[in-house]
Amino acid sequence: MNTPAHLIFGAAAFARPNDWKINCAAILGAFAPDASLYAMAGWHLRVLGTPPEVVFRELYYSDAWQSVFAVDNSFFVWGALLALALYFRRSAGIAFAGAGLLHLALDFPLHHDDGRMHFWPVSTWVFESPVSYWDRAHYGDIIGPIEIAVSLLLLGLLWRRFRSAIARGLLLLAACFQIAPVFFWLLVFDG
Repeated sequence: MNTPAHLIFGAAAFARPNDWKINCAAILGAFAPDASLYAMAGWHLRVLGTPPEVVFRELYYSDAWQSVFAVDNSFFVWGALLALALYFRRSAGIAFAGAGLLHLALDFPLHHDDGRMHFWPVSTWVFESPVSYWDRAHYGDIIGPIEIAVSLLLLGLLWRRFRSAIARGLLLLAACFQIAPVFFWLLVFDG
């Protein structure tokens, strides 16, 4: 799934009105499994001037990048974080780890040839799903619009849950960011 969708799903599952600590933890947890991708891709795209095709068609699949993704996309790592948060009864930790696990659970079935080693360090196996959230050759033209539709429905739920002008402004921003990747990927891969 696209990162904005993960933030929306994480917020819908864990964010609560008037609890900024839990809300921030949920958003950060939903983002954390993709943070290394943004850092590494951002460095290459913005600082080094590496073409997007190289970043997303070569570097993304390199052993070095996949080794980093294995850690921040491991069900075992996130499960351990959730177990610790539950043991110590830390609500923010539960929201953080729960949103991270939700991210992985949503990504696992939606990556065809660009999946992650979700069972690291026990295994380096990568599930190759028959469907993809973006790849048209693997139903991305169906899954992508479903992701957007469900995200927009969840934004509606969050709109009802959160009534402050700031929260609603952030929800509108989230809607824009959820729709924007469609155009980004069309530019990167020339439609």
